[in-house]
Amino acid sequence: MASTPRAPRAPRLAVLGSLNMDISVRVERLPVPGATVLGPAASFAPGGKGANQAVAASRLGGSVLMAGCVGADDFGRQLTAGLRAEGVDTAGVRTVPGVPSGLAMITVDADGENIITVAQGANHEVGDAEVASARAGARDALIISAEVPVPAIRSALSGAGRPSALTMLNLAPAPKEAAEIVAAGADWLVVNETEAAAVLGRPVAGLADAAGAAAGLASAGARNAVVTAGAAGAAMSGEDVETATVPGFEVRAVDSVGAGDTFAGALAVALAAGVAPRDAVRAAAAAAATAATRHGTQPGMPRPADILAATGLTWPIPVPE
Repeated sequence: MASTPRAPRAPRLAVLGSLNMDISVRVERLPVPGATVLGPAASFAPGGKGANQAVAASRLGGSVLMAGCVGADDFGRQLTAGLRAEGVDTAGVRTVPGVPSGLAMITVDADGENIITVAQGANHEVGDAEVASARAGARDALIISAEVPVPAIRSALSGAGRPSALTMLNLAPAPKEAAEIVAAGADWLVVNETEAAAVLGRPVAGLADAAGAAAGLASAGARNAVVTAGAAGAAMSGEDVETATVPGFEVRAVDSVGAGDTFAGALAVALAAGVAPRDAVRAAAAAAATAATRHGTQPGMPRPADILAATGLTWPIPVPE
């Protein structure tokens, strides 16, 4: 009797990063210094760059472990419950007594642009225990984001170089030690134009400039680098991919919050599944563009059907319904 073919194994990822409660207000225009603007109401939803990337990866076919910290408060309980509802393993999330959970205050205007202020809270407590959780077990990829202390980022990078584990560093926001962290090396560095400029010490603006920046970041220590340029697309350069650009997808953006996190989570899943780097970057760009068409951060993160409907791109790895 012929054996039944096995379904492809979901790529296994760990995310070391932040968990925040997002407090969002929609306004007609973003405030200038000293001004007050009014919005109809505030909404509360799970967020944090690490948790966002975990949700994005899970929705797009990854088997994901989250490592980070929350406070012993209602927000912390909501954040971990929200991850579990998305199929994310929260065994690596530590509850820290006496410290509030992280908060992000987000203002979004009528064009989908935003300003964000983050109160780190328990994210500032991420350390050796969370790094050990993220590095434990058999993983195809480790995603590290920068809303956690720099020593934890460095520790995760220094010990994450197992042959079977791809490392992705999302330096967002870029700390003052950004250039030194990049020099320490990562398989894939993912940054936007502002973050690339912080590492390179020069302005980066537009897709063509992003390509030069990606090449510069690869020379600065990253094995491969991707620089996102918003709606214009993304550029890449490195050992595994020639310097090239991927144009953005034309969509009607309503909320850009979380698009960058969607890009990082999507790219990690695709690369961990063995998708060719250029195709993986294009798929991640489609996922990020789709996220911008939907309100909310984690609620707006797409599944494969959403990406196909918004951009016409078929997600390159199978995802169980």
